[in-house]
Amino acid sequence: MTTLSANEIVGRLKLHGLRVTPQRFAVYENLLNRIDHPTVEQLLVELNQAGPVSSQATIYNSLQALREVGLVRQVLLEEGVVRYDANVDPHHHFRCHSCGHIEDIPWEAFHEVVQSSLRPGLRPDRYEVTVMGTCDRCQPPEPQDAV
Repeated sequence: MTTLSANEIVGRLKLHGLRVTPQRFAVYENLLNRIDHPTVEQLLVELNQAGPVSSQATIYNSLQALREVGLVRQVLLEEGVVRYDANVDPHHHFRCHSCGHIEDIPWEAFHEVVQSSLRPGLRPDRYEVTVMGTCDRCQPPEPQDAV
């Protein structure tokens, strides 16, 4: 999560050649202030609670513009669900298969792909690891030793 002032957000949008609209500003600000990698539907609900009022198409268009200039990235952690992340620095993800909780994992947690282990002809330019498991909130409590 990155906390930026309104002026810093406007500056980033302009620096990347984007026109600053209330909806684009609201979408980017919202993504910067969350860690849960929301879907378009989640953004729509949240943004329309506080304003400005946005349509689903406007949010999609805003996200597309932000993606094209590298301020936001799509995250595909489950089949058929597109999520968005304003953390564009290299990192991996953990997804709880019980509750759906998503958490960033530092890039350094995994070693680089060893190109020699890939079949000849494959040249990776980037990679991302998704770890599936159970988060601490969904794990049963540790058994207590009987005294």
